[in-house]
Amino acid sequence: MIRRLLIASTLGLTLGMGFAVAGASAQSPAAKAAVDTGKASGAVGEQGDGFLGFVSSSGDPALKAAVAEINAGRARAYQGIAAKSGVSESAAGEATAQQLFGKLPTGAFYKPLGGGWTRK
Repeated sequence: MIRRLLIASTLGLTLGMGFAVAGASAQSPAAKAAVDTGKASGAVGEQGDGFLGFVSSSGDPALKAAVAEINAGRARAYQGIAAKSGVSESAAGEATAQQLFGKLPTGAFYKPLGGGWTRK
């Protein structure tokens, strides 16, 4: 627990500045719009590993492609954060997820590590 807090505080500045920049360049406007719609409908949510996931199975190929595109961009961002801060990529993703969970609007879905989907 203390290790996670240290990682989160160490990554705070990096994530606050770097992830926003990396995330913005790692997704197309169409993918962002599709995922935002998926989040609003409850089909897509944030996971504790820092990646997007499907709350319910989606047969929409465009939504699946949008989630894959954004997750690929996040993976690249976590690689960069890990290289700069000396933590693992998974630690960077988990720390980011904690920040994302705090910013989710009421009604959005999230899935903590080791838990199930929860509506905020």
